[in-house]
Amino acid sequence: MKLSLVIAESALELVPEEIKKHPSVVADSRRRGITPTSILLDRSIHHAAMSRLKDGLRRGRPDLVHITLLGVTSTPLYQDEVVKVYIHTCNDVILEVGDGTRPPKSYSRFRSLLEKLLLERPKDELISVYPSSLPELVKRLKRDWVVGLSVQGEYREFEKLASELVGKRSPAVLVGGFPHGHFAPSTLRVVDELVRVHERSLDAHVVVGRIIHSVETKMRETNQR
Repeated sequence: MKLSLVIAESALELVPEEIKKHPSVVADSRRRGITPTSILLDRSIHHAAMSRLKDGLRRGRPDLVHITLLGVTSTPLYQDEVVKVYIHTCNDVILEVGDGTRPPKSYSRFRSLLEKLLLERPKDELISVYPSSLPELVKRLKRDWVVGLSVQGEYREFEKLASELVGKRSPAVLVGGFPHGHFAPSTLRVVDELVRVHERSLDAHVVVGRIIHSVETKMRETNQR
C-alpha cells in the first residue's frame, strides 16, 4: 500500500498585495530585511492586517502545516516510504514532499524555507512546488479511494478506518490545513467518502498522528498472519 496524505486548503501563502503596506507587515519586512510580499503570512505577526482579507479567519496559519509535517515525517510509516505527503494551499499551489524529506524542526527555519519555495517554485527538489487545484491533484494521483476527514462526515473509529485504508492499494486521505470552518464544495466533490473520526473537532496533527499509528498497527497485524 502507498498512502497519499494531502493537507488540503492549507492556510499557507505569502503576504498578499492588498495588505503589503499595513504597518504590521512593513515592520516585519524591515526587521527581516525582505520585501513585504516575500514574507509568509502569519496571523501571530500580521493579525491586525488580516482583518482586511477575505476569509481572513482561515488564512495565515503556517504553523498548522509545520506541526503536522513534523509529526508525519517522524513516523516509521513515512520513513519506510509508505506515506507520500502533499500540501495544497488556499491559493491552489501544491508542495510535493519528496520521499524521506524532513522539514526543519525550528519554526523560524521552516518559515524561511517556505518563503523560498513559494517564491522560487522549484521542480525536482526535496520539496517540489507547482500550481494545481486540489481536484487536479487528486485526478493526477489516480488513487483508488479518497477519504476526506471532517466533523461533517460519517463516524468511523480510527481502527476501522485504518483497516479499510490498508485494504486498498493506493488510498488518499485529505485533512484540512486551516484553523476554522469546513472543506470547500470543490474539495467535497473529489472525495469518495467523508469521515468523522471523533465527536470533537481535533487538530490536524492529532488526527493524522492517530491515523498513521492505527495504519502501522493494522499493517503489522496483517503481516504477522
